[in-house]
Amino acid sequence: MQETLKTHVVVADEQPDIRKLVSMTLECYSHLEVLEAHDGGGAWLHLQRYKPALAVLDVMMPVIDGLQLCRMIRQSPELHHTRVVMLSARAQREDIRNGIQSGCDVYLTKPFSPSHLLDTVDMLLGHQPLPNSAPQYDARDQR
Repeated sequence: MQETLKTHVVVADEQPDIRKLVSMTLECYSHLEVLEAHDGGGAWLHLQRYKPALAVLDVMMPVIDGLQLCRMIRQSPELHHTRVVMLSARAQREDIRNGIQSGCDVYLTKPFSPSHLLDTVDMLLGHQPLPNSAPQYDARDQR
């Protein structure tokens, strides 16, 4: 019997309900293994250990906030390939700009649609371009 390799995804949010919703949404994909963290410090440990393909980060977290964590990912030779989705209630233009400047690939605002999150993950992991009509901010186009 051949074992299928799983793609690791780190989900970090201090709010347990949001973290669980994101994790359960992503777990519908059998090829993804979701690793949860309630703060940026725990997320950083998962990132260093598992070298995930994707990280879904809240901006406002204890220990290390999502913006700083994203900068750490981008500066790490072992993690710079990791795609980053910022998922935040902070939706002002300056908040989005700060997320983009931190190096995230996509900035989504809460509340979010689980199906929209899945579409975003498909696009990021499949390296497909994000459609212009999608209500998210594709940081690759704004740098």
